[in-house]
Amino acid sequence: MREELHRFFRAARGAGVRVSPAESIDAMKAVADVGFADRGILRDTLLLTLAKSEEEKQALGETFDLFFSQPEVKEEIASEEAEKADGAESDDGQPEPGDDSGAPEPELGDLAQMLMSRDRNAIAAAMANASSAASLSDIRYFTQRGIFSSRILEALGIERLRDDLDALTATNPAEAERLAAALEALRENVRDVVNQALVLYGREETENLRNEILRNAPLARLERRQVEQMKALIRAIARRLRERYSKPRKRQRRGHLDTRKTLRRNAAWGGVPFLTSWKRRHRDRPKIVAICDVSGSVAQVSDFFLLLIHSLHEVVDDVRSFAFSGHLIEVSDILDSKTPEEAMSEIMSKVGFGSSDYGGSFVDFEKGFLRSVTAKTTVIVLGDARTNNLDPRADILRTISERSKRLVWLNPEGRMAWGWGDSEMPRYAAFCSVVRQCATAKQLERAVSDIVAAYQ
Repeated sequence: MREELHRFFRAARGAGVRVSPAESIDAMKAVADVGFADRGILRDTLLLTLAKSEEEKQALGETFDLFFSQPEVKEEIASEEAEKADGAESDDGQPEPGDDSGAPEPELGDLAQMLMSRDRNAIAAAMANASSAASLSDIRYFTQRGIFSSRILEALGIERLRDDLDALTATNPAEAERLAAALEALRENVRDVVNQALVLYGREETENLRNEILRNAPLARLERRQVEQMKALIRAIARRLRERYSKPRKRQRRGHLDTRKTLRRNAAWGGVPFLTSWKRRHRDRPKIVAICDVSGSVAQVSDFFLLLIHSLHEVVDDVRSFAFSGHLIEVSDILDSKTPEEAMSEIMSKVGFGSSDYGGSFVDFEKGFLRSVTAKTTVIVLGDARTNNLDPRADILRTISERSKRLVWLNPEGRMAWGWGDSEMPRYAAFCSVVRQCATAKQLERAVSDIVAAYQ
């Protein structure tokens, strides 16, 4: 059962439940105490030791129910054909199936005898052993179903069964028909077992493959069915950023232990460290100003930009955020006080989907918020730099660049489009410390991660 539990942990991870090595050890110790006799107690034990939220509890419960349930062994086809064969024998005056003459012939192989006797328990046990021999838990993709089905059938003894079927066809056509029907039912049972294993063990790889495709898909050209999937992926990226950079920030607030000062402070107590001293490395207070274009030309990607900006508010101490299309407003309070979905909806209702005016929005920023930019500030502009042939006011961007520590521009358009039509990206790029194309989720994650990492 140790191997069985390891396979269950793998299936749980595929369902989105985070199971660390330490947690799996604790779960195995708990299972050793309660045993496997009562499935309900076993289920509760695994949920208590592994689930850390209601979502994980639900996912783990569904995984347990699927993992420890075996597909029902089908024998309807075999039974129906058997009844026809038995009826034909009765009409011919032959012995009834209950007589000794109706028993499986002794020269048949083990699998043929098992199928002819219709022993469901024996068939289920044989398929379980064959699945283990075929390493069914290694299945990852739906294209592997045929391979693993063949492996299981070979482990069961399909070659010998074919020989038995050929021999019976020549000597006893009625029994051969029964065995052929039972073989077809066996194939269907094997397909069910493989499909169940694919659901259990293939979810993680399927999800990873889909996410990898999404991570490299252009944000501006997503299909409608992919938009919600991309939002879920961006949320996962934001969560990963929070987990990656929140812990180092807490450690840096405390600093490292200063051994010499600690010993001097505790000399009166014989060096017992009742009082501690910490080395604190001076760091500039993190300060980020994010300016996000939410106009119609970037409406497809503005939601994803806002999701990442929302994550910045949870990772970095001092962030001020602004959104604009025709005019600019501050949205810091909205992002701080509301969930990502509520914040995006409110921001887009106020300034979203309009005609972009970069020059006018930079004027709004200069009049109301330029003093928030200091030599310790990193300014991030997220937009396509398309001004609708209005005055780009690059002079204001130059002023922002001179006052700030860094000016980073993230553009969702491909580099080949910069400077064409009403794009003022080349003019703006002259005043930027960093200019990056962020046409995909992967590029966006890398850019934001690099910005946050600079403050760690």
